[in-house]
Amino acid sequence: MTKTKWMLLPCLLLGSLLAAQTGSPVPAGTALMVRLDTTLATFSNRVGDPFRASLTQPVVVNGVTLIPAGATVEGRVTKVSEPRRISGRPTIGILPEAVILPSGERYFLDATLTDTNIPGTTVNNEGQFKGSGHDRRDQVEVGAGTAGGMLIGGLIGGGPGVLIGGAVGAGSTGVHWLVTHRSATLPAGTQLTLELNRPMATTAPASPASGGSK
Repeated sequence: MTKTKWMLLPCLLLGSLLAAQTGSPVPAGTALMVRLDTTLATFSNRVGDPFRASLTQPVVVNGVTLIPAGATVEGRVTKVSEPRRISGRPTIGILPEAVILPSGERYFLDATLTDTNIPGTTVNNEGQFKGSGHDRRDQVEVGAGTAGGMLIGGLIGGGPGVLIGGAVGAGSTGVHWLVTHRSATLPAGTQLTLELNRPMATTAPASPASGGSK
């Protein structure tokens, strides 16, 4: 074997190894549908806490399954905000960091939360879950506070007392809001939609998507 061939052989082996490691990439923008396995809440979690989720639908690209259903997604909490009820909405930020296949192979994951299946909540452009704003309970509290104040005011001062009492009742409810925090919860079982920010390389051999028996 000539010297040139001896020099080419390691290059060919290295190229084959790199190709095998690169595998089939999952394109950026691909949606990962997962089910949260860990309950996350503003009143119990802290930044840095881990979470786990499970892929509920396989990731199929060009008829090939690159990530099977049942794969595990791991990440951590990046933000917990529980503002006072009158000043904002509670927030939970999460960072998906890895996908673990049933075979045990682990891949780096750069993805952002884009949606959940919890009514009345939103996900902002930074992928942070926002709990509900003022709800029916708040309206009931305002109505009860105002009505209670009007009743007491009317009993004490007649017509003018009704107006003053109503204002005082509503004001006391506002003070109650100022000292009460609103919480947000992502219960275990919540459906999350994650979107890849960049392509994710897979090293496992791709398998054709099953189409069922004919």
